[in-house]
Amino acid sequence: MLNSQAYDLGANRSCIRELFEYGRQRAAIVGPENVYDYSLGNPSIPSPAEVNQTLAQLLQDTDSLALHGYTTAVGDLATRQAIAQDLNQRYATDITPGELFIGCGAAPELCAVLKALTVPGSKVLAIAPYFPEYKPFAEAAGAVFAVVPADIPNFQIPFADLESMLTEDVTAIIINSPNNPSGTVYTQQTLEKLAELLTKKSQQYGHPIYIVADEPYRELCYDGIVAPFIPTIYKNTVVCYSYSKSLSLPGERIGYIYVPRQADDGEALYLAVAGAARAAGHVCAPSIWQKVIARCTHLRPDLCAYDKNRKALYEGLVAAGYEVAKPDGAFYLFVKAPGSDAVAFSEFAKKYDVLLVPGDGFGCPGWFRLCYCVSYDQIQRSLPVFRQMVSDWK
Repeated sequence: MLNSQAYDLGANRSCIRELFEYGRQRAAIVGPENVYDYSLGNPSIPSPAEVNQTLAQLLQDTDSLALHGYTTAVGDLATRQAIAQDLNQRYATDITPGELFIGCGAAPELCAVLKALTVPGSKVLAIAPYFPEYKPFAEAAGAVFAVVPADIPNFQIPFADLESMLTEDVTAIIINSPNNPSGTVYTQQTLEKLAELLTKKSQQYGHPIYIVADEPYRELCYDGIVAPFIPTIYKNTVVCYSYSKSLSLPGERIGYIYVPRQADDGEALYLAVAGAARAAGHVCAPSIWQKVIARCTHLRPDLCAYDKNRKALYEGLVAAGYEVAKPDGAFYLFVKAPGSDAVAFSEFAKKYDVLLVPGDGFGCPGWFRLCYCVSYDQIQRSLPVFRQMVSDWK
C-alpha cells in the first residue's frame, strides 16, 4: 500500500521541470544554441568571489571533524549571530540569534513553518500568482489551501477579494515579494494596508493571522527599489529566507527562518517550528555552508547582468506587441498570452524551440512566465523568434 498523495506528487512532475527536461532533449537534437529555454529559475550570475574563497579557506584551515560535524539543530551560534547582526544593521531591528533557525533552503523552511501554524481546520491563503509548490506544502501540513485572485495588471494585493476570504479558519497568508512569477515587489503602502487588515481580522477572530514571508529574492530589486522587511511592518510575520538567489547557491540548500519574539506566541511558535522540522527529518543544515554564511551573509549580488537582461527582454517583447507586467525584482517576466490561453501558446512556442511556463500553475491563467536568468546573447537571438511567434499566432 502506498500514500496516494505522495504518489500523485511523484508521478506528476511540475510543468517547469518537465519543460526543462524537454529543453535538454531538444538541445541534444538541434543544438543548445537553437533552444530558447526560459523555463527554470536557476541563477546565471556567479557567486561573489568571497564565497568560493571562504569555502577554500575553510577546507584548508579548519579541522575536518569540526568542519563536517553536526551543529545544533537550530544552527551554529556564530552563523545565527552573523545573520542577526546583518539584519539589524540593514533594517534597524534588534533580532537575536535565538529568533533564528538555520534551514536547508526556503522550501523545507516553509514546510516547517506551515506545519507549526496548522491546527485542525486551518486554512492557508496565497495570492495569485504564487509559487506552485505552496499548495503541496500547505496540504502536507494538513491545511486547506486557498488562492486569492490576482490583481491584474498591477499584481499587488486585491484587498476586497482578500478581505472576503479572511475567514475565522485562516491561520496564515503566504507573501512572496519580490514575486515569482510576476517580478512584483509589494510596496510599503500595500504591506501597511495588509498589516492593518490582518490586525483587524486577528482581533475580530481572537487569534493571530500570520504572514509567512517567502523571501529568496529579497536582494534582487532594480531601479533603486528596496523590498520592505515585513516584520518591521507587521509583528506576526515569520520569514523564510534562502541564499539560493542572493548568493547564487541554489544547490547548497542553506537559509534561515526568523520567528520574531514580539510575535504573538513567538517563543512557542519558534519551538513549534523546530519541532515540525524535527518531525520532517531535520538534523541540522549543512555544517560547512553554515560556516560559509557566517562569513558571507553581508555580501550582496551584482545585479548588472540580470538588469541588462530584464530591460532587453521587457523592451523587446513590448515592441513586438506583447503585454508585459514590468518587473521590479527577481528574475522573471510575466507576459499575457496572445489569445489568452497560455497553455496553448506554450505548446505553440515549442514549435519554435521557445520554452515558456504557462501561468495556470501559478494561479493566473492567460499569462506565462519567462526566466531571464539566461545569457544576454540568448535574449537577443530569441527576440526575432518571439516576434515571429506572435505574428504567426494571429
